[in-house]
Amino acid sequence: MAAGRAPSEVTLVGVTKGFPASDLALLAELGVLDVGEARDQEARAKLAELAELGQLEPAPGAAAANLRWHVIGRLQTNKARSVAGYAHLVHTVDRPELAAALGKAASTLREADGSRGPLGVLAQASLDGDPGRGGVAEGDLPALLDAIAQQPALTLRGLMVVAPRDGDPGVHFARAAAWMELARAHIGPLSVLSAGMSGDFEAAIAHGATHVRVGTALLGYRAPILG
Repeated sequence: MAAGRAPSEVTLVGVTKGFPASDLALLAELGVLDVGEARDQEARAKLAELAELGQLEPAPGAAAANLRWHVIGRLQTNKARSVAGYAHLVHTVDRPELAAALGKAASTLREADGSRGPLGVLAQASLDGDPGRGGVAEGDLPALLDAIAQQPALTLRGLMVVAPRDGDPGVHFARAAAWMELARAHIGPLSVLSAGMSGDFEAAIAHGATHVRVGTALLGYRAPILG
């Protein structure tokens, strides 16, 4: 790759917001097994549809049975129990209250099913300070990391950022990489940096992103399927 990194170092999260469950099944057949959903309601609807189609059964040819679900949209605390039931990784933990809600939900689910492991989460950091886009400022990041680490049913795996709409994305992602090092120094080993979308994923990869959230460049434009 142009960034000098092996493709195996980067996970492509196919953002399927606004696309039907049948498209998820097609992506799975093509090898895209990590899917990103912004809304719990839409994710649950797709899970139900895939189940009806038999795509979630561990049977030969049912590639969608191996899907890993990534929550990439801002999350309300009242959705924590639902999300904890299916999410592989929650990218958007941006406040201690949400960490506590997810921790409680994940703990309850583990008590009911001992085979469940901890729920993987990322701390969302804000590169532009826009409250509408989520994330905490650099100065508040250590407190958020500590709040997540205090939840035994959660596993803190790294950081998530969204680049500002203006400016050089490379500059923004260089800041994100520096914050990742600060987070490691504060909390210990972290392996995931979720950064980059359709318009800037190449710059994100060049600055260490391990997960890129790509929708439009993968599936094109489509109006949301749910209101």
